[in-house]
Amino acid sequence: SLLNYDDYATVLKTHVNNKALVNYQELQKNPEQLETFNTSLGAVEPSTYQSWDEAEKIAFLINAYNSFTLESIIDQNPLKKSIRDIKGVWKGREFNIVGESKTLDNIEHKTLRAEFNEPRIHMALVCAAISCPPLRNEPYTGEKLDQQLDDQTQKFLVSPHGFRIDRQKGTVYLSAIFKWFGEDWKKTYGIDDKFTGNPNQRAVLNFISDYLSPEDQKYLEQGNYKIKYLNYDWSLNKQ
Repeated sequence: SLLNYDDYATVLKTHVNNKALVNYQELQKNPEQLETFNTSLGAVEPSTYQSWDEAEKIAFLINAYNSFTLESIIDQNPLKKSIRDIKGVWKGREFNIVGESKTLDNIEHKTLRAEFNEPRIHMALVCAAISCPPLRNEPYTGEKLDQQLDDQTQKFLVSPHGFRIDRQKGTVYLSAIFKWFGEDWKKTYGIDDKFTGNPNQRAVLNFISDYLSPEDQKYLEQGNYKIKYLNYDWSLNKQ
């Protein structure tokens, strides 16, 4: 059976606005539904998790990562200005998921990235920073995952934090996410006769180009430009 996402759906609907910013102060005052949902993540039986298809597992893990991150933020009183000010937030603090204790890093790197070939997770995992992809105001589900991840990619690439082309400077600007995790795109999008840069960069550009106008696509494919990474704004994604 699938996990019930109703509590989490209410949290997102109530506290995330259409700019994908979170009302952490309100969430801090009313954390019950988030707590109930996060507790339910630990209560999932391994056999139940194993019975889900790949899309369902990925959706579950993205939801878990994002909701545990929300919990990490509101546990700080007063709220920190950035998730980076919370000691041990990625590598130290453990959460119960499918009956095991895992850190956020473990969920992202040892589970999502290690067990699945789905680079679009990086368009959906939100580490509570302004430069992260937008926090979707609905849960991911196995059934809608493909469409949701495509939509997230689209949204991220049109945002100033995701991607832009400056033709006058002959420069393509990319989110640092594409630098940190570029290798995750190589398996599916690796290409050597178009675009520019190292193999990871070419793969990322190949992936991105699917989401662009024909004119931007052509510009990327011809390869005559520099690649620069945008500065990452770690300040809290708060309303």
